[in-house]
Amino acid sequence: MEVIEIDTIKKMYPDEWVLIGNPIMDEPELNVLSGIPILHSKDKKELYYLGKSKTSDYNTITVVYTGKLVSARIMTGIFNSTKR
Repeated sequence: MEVIEIDTIKKMYPDEWVLIGNPIMDEPELNVLSGIPILHSKDKKELYYLGKSKTSDYNTITVVYTGKLVSARIMTGIFNSTKR
């Protein structure tokens, strides 16, 4: 496998979770710049499940989502910490 730039990975696997081996990241922000795509899936849980057996050949791994993340729900509330 070859190292691929993150913009190319995003075009190859739009709106998917991608398991990336030996990622190259910018240090201050920890954004992925490039890496070796190992596995991709629309389902994050599937990616983690299937990816376990495919990561032994890599020093480091990370997971990126190539689409736009949307918050699933907004939680609001008031919590009273006063003991009774």
